[in-house]
Amino acid sequence: MFAVQQPEATLNICKNQNSRKKQFWAACSYQQAVMQALGKQLQQLKDDNWLLPVMATVCLDLRLTAIKADHNKPPHCLEKAAEALMTCFRICAADNRASDRNTKKWGMLALVNQLFKVYFRINKLHLMKPLIRAIESSPLKHRYLISQQITYRYYVGRKALFDSDYTSANEYLSFAFERCHRMSKKNKRLILIYLVPVKILLGYMPTKAVLEKYELLQLWEVVEAVKCGRVRQLVQAMQNHQAFFIKCGIFLILEKLKIITYRNLFKKVSLARKTTVINMLDLLAALRIMEGPDIDLEEAHCILANLIYEGKVKGYISYAHQKVVLSKTDPFPKLSTLA
Repeated sequence: MFAVQQPEATLNICKNQNSRKKQFWAACSYQQAVMQALGKQLQQLKDDNWLLPVMATVCLDLRLTAIKADHNKPPHCLEKAAEALMTCFRICAADNRASDRNTKKWGMLALVNQLFKVYFRINKLHLMKPLIRAIESSPLKHRYLISQQITYRYYVGRKALFDSDYTSANEYLSFAFERCHRMSKKNKRLILIYLVPVKILLGYMPTKAVLEKYELLQLWEVVEAVKCGRVRQLVQAMQNHQAFFIKCGIFLILEKLKIITYRNLFKKVSLARKTTVINMLDLLAALRIMEGPDIDLEEAHCILANLIYEGKVKGYISYAHQKVVLSKTDPFPKLSTLA
């Protein structure tokens, strides 16, 4: 028998939850006050930066407290936290008189990383641009702690991926993955979730062993489908793991792999025919095998026209003869050269 919870008990739970939320709101307000006081103290310090470790700890506590306070609510506390973090960032960035050793600019990257985490959580990635410019132009860019550099490049790489700048995304995420400590398996897995789609979009297919090592076999089904030109298998893999891909924020990125899957399928047909002039009916037959019998010739024309327009296939369609005439030199350019 299951015990039925009494209304009084339910009311007490609701009261406790409301009380807990109020406590987090109060804690967040106090933490913001601490940040304001710390900012004033930082401004008063001349030619010294001994407060930076304290600032980093207070910033981390402020962000984590704001997340708790905003649980299942609009991100008011996180937005206020971002304002407080930005105030400290401006103080650090404006310190131009102190020596390299004592400058407050050593605290910039820690603040930027905390702000990136807030911006991703409240979905305001456009606010990252001025921060990225500030770090990229800083003479200390390569002298910060390697852990801070990894975090910075991870978030900048993710932003580049969402901006469809795959070359930059590959550069930043690869740096983060390669420099991340080999024992930090959880962090390396987080990086791979975004690095693998970038690699596929650039034409590089990861091995099953790597994905198995980091428990990302959901992506292996996608890799296998794209590599073999199996469109139906790709759609099925995305449906099977839809919840995971949406939670990670890569579902729409993986949608872009469909056009690459078509390219790989047409390339296999070209290699099988061993000619640069291919009958459209051959491509249609391949599409029907890999995607389903409902696809018609017009849809095949549309897919091929998009591939040619995007430069993924070099050639043209002869509608009069219902043939595809491929370029004799490199008809299927490397995807990395198109990025």
